[in-house]
Amino acid sequence: MNGYRTHTCGELRASDVNKEVKLAGWIHRKRNLGNLCFVDLRDHYGITQCVFDSHSDLFERIEAIRVESVIGISGEVVHRESVNKNIPTGDIEIKVKTLEVYSEADVLPVQVASDGGEPEELRLKYRFLDLRKDRIHKNILLRSKVIQRSRELMREQGFTEYQTPILTASSPEGARDFLVPSRLNPGKFYALPQAPQQFKQLLMVSGFDKYFQIAPCFRDEDPRADRSPGEFYQMDMEMSFATQDDVFAVIEHTLGTIFNEFANGKTVDQAPYIHIPFREAMLKYGSDKPDLRNPLFMIDASSLFGDSGFGVYDSMVKEGKVVKAMLVKGIASKPRSFFDKLDGYAKEEGMGGVAYIAWAEGATKGISRMMSAEKIEEIKQTMKAEDGDAILFVVGKGMKFDKFSGRLRNKVGEELGLIDENSFKMCWIVDFPFYEENDETGAVEFSHNPFSMPQGGMDALLNKNPLDILAYQYDFVCNGVELLSGAVRNHQPEIMYKAFEIAGYDNSVVDNKFGGMISAFKFGAPPHAGSAYGVDRLVMLLLDEPIIRDVILFPLNGKAQDLMMQAPNVVTQQQLDELHIQVVKDQK
Repeated sequence: MNGYRTHTCGELRASDVNKEVKLAGWIHRKRNLGNLCFVDLRDHYGITQCVFDSHSDLFERIEAIRVESVIGISGEVVHRESVNKNIPTGDIEIKVKTLEVYSEADVLPVQVASDGGEPEELRLKYRFLDLRKDRIHKNILLRSKVIQRSRELMREQGFTEYQTPILTASSPEGARDFLVPSRLNPGKFYALPQAPQQFKQLLMVSGFDKYFQIAPCFRDEDPRADRSPGEFYQMDMEMSFATQDDVFAVIEHTLGTIFNEFANGKTVDQAPYIHIPFREAMLKYGSDKPDLRNPLFMIDASSLFGDSGFGVYDSMVKEGKVVKAMLVKGIASKPRSFFDKLDGYAKEEGMGGVAYIAWAEGATKGISRMMSAEKIEEIKQTMKAEDGDAILFVVGKGMKFDKFSGRLRNKVGEELGLIDENSFKMCWIVDFPFYEENDETGAVEFSHNPFSMPQGGMDALLNKNPLDILAYQYDFVCNGVELLSGAVRNHQPEIMYKAFEIAGYDNSVVDNKFGGMISAFKFGAPPHAGSAYGVDRLVMLLLDEPIIRDVILFPLNGKAQDLMMQAPNVVTQQQLDELHIQVVKDQK
């Protein structure tokens, strides 16, 4: 292969026995049996066992070298007496004749050959060692393959890759920006792009038709298990003269192929994927990113109450509250403590509790004691319940209540083991509200994406209650994870001005903050639509990794710090002076 090696550490097989070879890599493990010393030599491609005989003058040298030192060996490929079926090279070993040490390792702060259970802060400080671990190393390799496959699939569908700017202008919508001071323009700042949103739309106005990019995005957000602080990558796309369904077709082919090819034995939903309107998703699943592996769902059962005999719910329904009911098969025989635990959970969450009716052994349990036989039968028939089943009820109103019902659904599904862990279940969430009401101020605000086309166009903006207007916006959800967001874009200046006016922005704000795009739209803009899916989340989902940092090469920690490179950090006074910046110390 070259001066350092003739083969990689994952390449040799039984067919190579008797060959003279050279390998190079890291000492993964050493086992000294007195007369023999076995070294597992590791490189990017795999592991090969190398044998040092005690009669060789190399024996004492290899004994003194620590694991993770980098060495080169030459020797003869021989059959391995104790075959290791767990690795591809397990039929052979190398009888070592020469040894060269390229780099000796100090005592390791983080174990590589095994999971030492080190705290995450230590792992991130020595991320270069953590990346040598087999699981993390394979995660990053799969990430690379997913990105490569994404590019291939987009190109096959006629898309061209372009690179959009990293230094851009701050936007009033979305998350908090990362700002970059301008040395040549004192007192002014660039912003790192939260997404290439405006630029990719401008590409469509410029006549480029089908764009995609593996785009770095920057948002100053708090971290979550599925969200890395600071930066992330997304597969960004846009297409001209396209409808919502055109985008769905492209994404279903792209993501559908990726899931089928990288599912690793799990069952995969096949396209076309089901469409669930936002309001239906919030009613049935209590979430706009429902995990469809959980078969449970809720219905609006308010019509069953009002004169049911269960006074608490009857009065709340008359006040305008909503009763949600969830049929759970085969749990009527559960002890009362099971239902009490759910009731306690609801109260801990600030909700009124969980009521239930259970049909067990010819009798009913729960709130049925307050109801007539006719009402109980009506509920049973309406909910399509059978003997042995139970129905859970919750009552409330608004987004907080909807989200709680979703958490309750998830909790019941998890406790009963109803979630199919060996599958990928997909859906599109569609028909998002264009606007929402601020809970604190009552102001009308954009609910999702201010650049989307409202359903009904200008007529809807002029004649409908803003909170009733829907948008051509959509999310792609898999196993309860939002992988993708997108929209049909608003390409008409007069509609954009009106949409922002309703949200409290006058024309000057639109011209100032989105001047480049609104100006471009005045010179002929094609109808266009697009979307972007998160590369990090996609890989995390495919690998079933609970923490997103384990699929990113060099992630920040939970405090948005790079412990390895010691960023962020202070800079010199000269640098600050050049940027016309003065640091004000916190007085606390």
